[in-house]
Amino acid sequence: MRAARSTFARYLLFEIPGWVVAAAVLALLVHMGELHARTAWILLALFVGKDFALYPVLRVGYQPSARDGRAMLVGALGTARERLDPEGWVRVGAELWRAEVADGHAPVEAGAAVRVVAVHAMTLHVEPA
Repeated sequence: MRAARSTFARYLLFEIPGWVVAAAVLALLVHMGELHARTAWILLALFVGKDFALYPVLRVGYQPSARDGRAMLVGALGTARERLDPEGWVRVGAELWRAEVADGHAPVEAGAAVRVVAVHAMTLHVEPA
């Protein structure tokens, strides 16, 4: 339950500045006589309500992640684009990565399946899959 509250608080902190700007613009329009006050309140309520209605869809983007991008790559499968002896290029998903064959493994031929065992800087360490 605590994580859910934290996610909702993170979402609100991101949305509040937009609400303040919208309220300021509407207040300016009311002050200039371009907008009736009741209409401004309705527009502001709709603007804020939109954010509450979208929260269930956007919630995942505000949840804290225990894994960073590097950790998510470990275990991923890819394909050697060229012979890895000991380094070269592999495709993992839609991305092309610099890769090295992990210690203790023979060179990997082009087109062979590989598995990511570690990530150091921007280089993947792979083994034959």
